[in-house]
This record gives sequence, C-alpha cells and structure tokens, in this order.
Amino acid sequence: MLIQSVIFFTRLHKKERMDFNEFKFHPHVAAGVIAAGYASPTPIQEQAIPPVMEGHDVMGLAQTGTGKTAAFVLPILNRLMEGGRGNVRALVIAPTRELAEQINETFGSLGAKTGLRSVSIYGGVNLTPQIAKAKHADIIVACPGRLLDHLNQKTIILSQVEVLVLDEADHMFDMGFVPDIRRIMQQLPRQRQTLLFSATMPNEIRRLALDILKKPVTVQVGSTAPAVTVSHALYPVKAHLKTALLIELLKHTDTESVLVFTRTKHRAKRVGEQLEKKGFKAASIQGNLSQNRRQEALDGFRNGTYQILVATDIAARGIDVNQISHVINYDIPDTPDAYIHRIGRTGRAARTGDAFTLVSSDDTDMVRAIECALGTRIKNSVLEGFDYDVPAPHNNQEFARPPQQPRPRRKPSEPGRSGSPRKTTSAPKGAGAPAAARGQRPQSGNTQPSGGNQRANPNSRRGR
Repeated sequence: MLIQSVIFFTRLHKKERMDFNEFKFHPHVAAGVIAAGYASPTPIQEQAIPPVMEGHDVMGLAQTGTGKTAAFVLPILNRLMEGGRGNVRALVIAPTRELAEQINETFGSLGAKTGLRSVSIYGGVNLTPQIAKAKHADIIVACPGRLLDHLNQKTIILSQVEVLVLDEADHMFDMGFVPDIRRIMQQLPRQRQTLLFSATMPNEIRRLALDILKKPVTVQVGSTAPAVTVSHALYPVKAHLKTALLIELLKHTDTESVLVFTRTKHRAKRVGEQLEKKGFKAASIQGNLSQNRRQEALDGFRNGTYQILVATDIAARGIDVNQISHVINYDIPDTPDAYIHRIGRTGRAARTGDAFTLVSSDDTDMVRAIECALGTRIKNSVLEGFDYDVPAPHNNQEFARPPQQPRPRRKPSEPGRSGSPRKTTSAPKGAGAPAAARGQRPQSGNTQPSGGNQRANPNSRRGR
C-alpha cells in the first residue's frame, strides 16, 4: 500500500517567525523552553512539531544542526504529561553513545519541570546501573546493540511504548543496524506513533520507512547541502605532509573550536597526539576509548578545555557544539553525504564557518562528487610559506602501529626425572568423565560477558 504523505518545504520568502507559545505546550514543558532560552522555533521545529503533536507518523529530512532533536523531544514531553508514570512510554533509538547522551540531555533540560524520567542506554559501560535506572524510566534513549541485550535479558519491557523515534536513520543503516532495529520493533506495540529523522534518504531507509510508518507527514527542510554560511576550501598536499600542513593551518588561522576528521581510529589517535606534542589543546575520540574517556574529551571540547577535537565519522556523531568555527577534513570522506554530515558541525545558528579539506592526487574523483553535490566548484588554496616540496621519508612511520610485545613462551612440560613418561594414577570414579557427562557446564577458554557479541566491521560498534 502506498504511503500517503504531506510534504512541507522551507519557504524562501520572508515571513513572520513563529513563537513557541503558539504550540500551546503544557505549562511545565513551556517552562523548560523558557529556561533553555529558546526564542523562535527553527524551520524543522516549526514544521514538524504540529503534526507530531497531532499524533501523525512523521518522516523528517533535515541536515545536522537544524534543531531536529527538540522537534521530537518537545512533543513527546507534552504527550507524556498525560497518562501514567514509571513505564517506558517513549523510545528513541540513536546510532552512537554520544548522540544518545546528547538526546537524553535535551530531554533532561527541556523536561526539567515535568517530572518525567529519561535514561540513556548504550554499551561500553556496566549493565547493572542501567537496569536500575531504566526500572522506573518514562523515556529511554538507546543504541540498538545494548538495547537488544536488555530485551534479551528482559530487563527492559517495551510493551507500553507509545512513541518510537529513529534518529539519524541513514547513519544507522551505514553502521549495519537495520536488522537490529527490525528485531527491536518486534517487541513494540503495533499501535504506536513512529517518527523517523534522517539527513539523507537512501533506498534502504526509504524501504524501512515504508514498512514502519503509517501515512506519514514528510517534513523536509532545505536540501542535503551544508548551510550557506559555510565556506569551503581544498588544500592539495602530498600525503606525507598532511600533518605538517594541518599544524601550520592551525597556527595561521583565527579559530575558535576546531573539529578534525580522520578516516580511521588509529589515525585519529595519532593526529591528536601530534597536535598535543606541538602545544595545542587537543583531544581525540574514537571507538577504542572507554566511555568515560570519550565523555571527558567531549565535555572538554564543549567547555573549552580542548580547542581541537580529532575524531572519526562514527565517533563524532552526536557532537553538538554551536561554537565550532572550523571543520578540517584531514582525510577526505568516502561519500558526498559524509562530507555534508561533517560540514554540518559548523556554520550553525546563522554563524559563519569554514571547511578545509586536505586532498592528495588520489582524491580527485571524490572532490568532483562533492562539488556535484554542492552544485559549485570548491576553490584550491595554498598556505603561504609552507614548503610543499619536502620529499617523503624513505620509511614513513607516522601512522605505523607500534610493534606487539612478544608473548613469553611456555615451558614444555617436563617428563619424570628418569626421562620416562610420568605415571598416571587412576582417577576416582566419575572424575575422568567429561564435564557434560557429570551434569556440569563445560568451561570454555573463549568466554564473553553477556551481550558481548561484536560485529566484523571495526567501525560498527553496535552502540558500544
């Protein structure tokens, strides 16, 4: 059956901006809006909040930094003001821990006067405290992998969920989460409101939307291009000079907060270390860090302890910092959509921003694809005074992984002193039988904690 949808597009002509009072939120929700300092709704909020409050399924298409989180948080808070408390009535699924934390913080700040309880659920931390927090939660914001762990152990029950939100749906597809999402949905009530938000709409996400949304209202704000307040520049450079050029760019550019993107976790760690050695207030986040260290780096970036944050695409998901003045692509992204996601971190809230991309001769095809998506050519830039002719070292070890420490060799078992094999004594009756035959569980040398399944893709951490 075809989905019937209503599409709202951003108007280019000037019109009087709405006021949040026009949404007629519950007084306790309205108090949270005032406390957060919200003045006028953004286009995605203006267009999405009314149909969500009316109970429609909604498919929202909006780029990063448009205010879409509040576009579903406020209507959910308003809806849950009526009805019982202490059961999970709203579920938000997000692809990464950082995004889950950011959404949960938004529920906490906007819902501070409501008495509603929200909790974030993700891997990389102890399961037990999450069980205690989720016991009386009204709202759960979760990554798919850890949520499935709880569902399998029946420590979270979703039978009373009224609203489901899938945020950053395109990125969840990129990380391989769609099968997990389908398994989670089998435990949700069939009668519910479903909201899906995505920056892009690949065919796979469109098929998922067809399966889970019922006559949705489609809200589309702008196109999938970065904000017009972002300036773009390419810096052609040989691969072995990237770090040196990055350091000189940072020295000679007037910046506030800078977000640097690399292709891999290892490169993020190494670039962050190189910047620290040069005296920059820099940190890196990548999947191998513990959740506490990741959160420490993010908090430090938000409060100014760190001016520069180096990250991979996946680790940077959920970074919500309005004062990012520059995004620097140390490595060019793999797709134009990924470029748009990265650049969406700057030029927010009508502020200007700059996007620098370090490119080598191998990046020509991707540069053309990005320019096609932007609808314009990106200028090539040269940093005056930088020596672009330094030859590559004979053995470039910049990103070489440290050698593994050799493992101590086991000593072979010694035979008896006489040189003949040791005699074996007969075991008590039943002792030599296999463990299973004695009714015991056999021990394995490859045990895992509950919920320890990992994906083959090293960048896909199932929200862990």
